Amino acid sequence: MRRICLTVPTNRECTDTLAEVVAEAAYAAKYFDVEVCLLVLDSSADFAAHARVLSGAENVWHLDEPAQREFLGRVIRRSGVSKPDLMADLMLPDGLSYGACTNRAFLIAAALGCESVHRRDSDSFFQTYNGEKIFPIHAELLSLGKPAHQSPAAEHRLDPSLRDAAVAMVGASFVGEMSVDLGEIRGQEGYYDLVSLWAADGTSDEEKRALVEESFTGSESFSGDQSVLTVVDPMRVDMHNISFHGLHERIPLLPATDTIGSDYFLIHVAHRARLPGVLHNRHIVNFHTSERKTDVGFVAYQMRFAKFILSMYYLHFIYQRMTDDNPATIAAIVRESTCQSREPNEARIDRLERAYRRIGGRFAVVADRIRDQRERLLIEARRDIEDFALLIDAWAPLVTAARTTSVRHV
Repeated sequence: MRRICLTVPTNRECTDTLAEVVAEAAYAAKYFDVEVCLLVLDSSADFAAHARVLSGAENVWHLDEPAQREFLGRVIRRSGVSKPDLMADLMLPDGLSYGACTNRAFLIAAALGCESVHRRDSDSFFQTYNGEKIFPIHAELLSLGKPAHQSPAAEHRLDPSLRDAAVAMVGASFVGEMSVDLGEIRGQEGYYDLVSLWAADGTSDEEKRALVEESFTGSESFSGDQSVLTVVDPMRVDMHNISFHGLHERIPLLPATDTIGSDYFLIHVAHRARLPGVLHNRHIVNFHTSERKTDVGFVAYQMRFAKFILSMYYLHFIYQRMTDDNPATIAAIVRESTCQSREPNEARIDRLERAYRRIGGRFAVVADRIRDQRERLLIEARRDIEDFALLIDAWAPLVTAARTTSVRHV
């Protein structure tokens, strides 16, 4: 029986979501020959409420930040990596990091002996169809880790030369609210001004319009299973509806703080390395929490979007040059990206400030914040990438050490 890790990282109250993921874990154990480790990495103030929801489930690992930090400390010491204090900061930083929280899940999954990781987010739930919940894990477990030619996907578009390679990723997208909180200005010219900034340099106006049209908007509601065996287009999947086999133990995610999209790196590695994947349509329902609608939450989120725009200057360089999933090669490309002139990113942050100011209203507050923090944001965007290269270098010994490190309950 293979062991898998179904994980939810959270820093907010999410009892309803956790109840649904508990049901998904039970579904997987009932209908597939798997042992499910349900891993909840909980940085919220609602640990006790979450524990009550999880109390009826089997094989739950519910870890608060001190427990995560203690585990990481033992892994880092055992790994013998250089700069252990920096590694600890990159794995569990003070600021919000979508990549770092998922990297912690990857290491804990290795410690638990899990061969795959299946990630969900705390601001989502599952669709219902014909009175039944539509669990993504159903589509994931049908193919993940198996030789590609054994996948029961309804449609095969994979190059025959890849038929014997293992399916490294299975994922889908979402329905519901946009994956970035810009819905209130969608359709305005200011929306184009903002979203087009994540396009790579040299993108034509026509290509930018197409990118803006399809970015962050999700997919159609479930009406019956559809799946395709292919090299998955990164624009078609979302990180709160994703699963990995093997790849997550070779390459970590970008541990950048306060940056949306920092957890999407492996999706691009799988694409550029032409790893077999399955794209399915068991999309998760995305929603925006009430905290994000407050003045403080709004500005914080928009600043994370701003850092995402600045990070793409480096990430586009990396994505365009990656051709495999070799860690040493990828680390070298990541380092090379930081040798670029900073001038294009300086121009990008100026356009970003103008775009927010043009929209006006509370978006102008974000423009002021970008203006006031301009230099720091530019420095952090580059430093995040430099740190990423160091983490890639350290990842293999960290994963090896994690495999022989016990995970202790709170």
